[in-house]
Amino acid sequence: MAIELIVTHPGGAHKDDFLACCLLAQLHGVPIQRREPSSEDLSNSTICVVDVGGVHDAELHNFDHHQFPREAPPQCALSLVLDDLGLYEDALSFCAWLRPAEWLDTLGPNETAKRMQIPRSAFSDLNSPIDMTMLNRFANSAEVHPSDVLHQVMSMVGEDILNYLQSLRTRLDFLNQHCQWWSIETPALHDPPIEALFLEQHEVISGDPSLGLYAFIAEQNREDRTHALIYPDRRGDGYGLTTYEDCPRLNFSQIEDEQDVRFAHKRGFVAKVETTNPNRLKELLLLAVVPSKT
Repeated sequence: MAIELIVTHPGGAHKDDFLACCLLAQLHGVPIQRREPSSEDLSNSTICVVDVGGVHDAELHNFDHHQFPREAPPQCALSLVLDDLGLYEDALSFCAWLRPAEWLDTLGPNETAKRMQIPRSAFSDLNSPIDMTMLNRFANSAEVHPSDVLHQVMSMVGEDILNYLQSLRTRLDFLNQHCQWWSIETPALHDPPIEALFLEQHEVISGDPSLGLYAFIAEQNREDRTHALIYPDRRGDGYGLTTYEDCPRLNFSQIEDEQDVRFAHKRGFVAKVETTNPNRLKELLLLAVVPSKT
């Protein structure tokens, strides 16, 4: 039975109900009403009731979490929609923003700041005008029709999240077949090797070649021992070299004068090179190693 309507609560809008509605708007292309649901709404499987109503029943498309006991895992309306789509576990693993969104909605900013080990004020410092505009426009709309610009933008957001999660598993399988782990000994014998993830050039790569590399590293449990990423340059022949998580052991500004280096950022975290030769790529990595202070 086709979904005919999405209902979510009136008043202030938050990231979890907004993103849950984005997913559902993309999937069903139906109006979104911001109001309290009736008992008829909750029993009607053609109506999605999101973040309101006191019921979680995926078969009836009711996605509220506020009735969960205090000791329940911190899940929000977005979590419940993702779980119904079979995407929740991958989203937790590969969307770093999901867990903080759950914490903020269920535990509040103070507890979330403690768990993230950041000051409470960081949430205000990082508050984006994009977030503010989208949430305010959504909160002030009693009904959002598919013909409205807001609905169309929400559908775009939902489409991008769904495309990322649904294609990620295929991408990770591809990376598993076409990536190599390099361990490169440094001139300083007392320093550990540089560990780099190398993605070989392949005719099926389109779009951003670096897509999924961070998720692949996480799935391989190599976050603590990866220093660099080397992947085909999407702007032409050659390779991109980047530090992994701003690794301080590498500074690519040190290779800017090499003949086959097209660009090296002055802050040292990325370079674009013309060579595709693995041995030369390893040489450039070694040239970018920051001398040990010991």
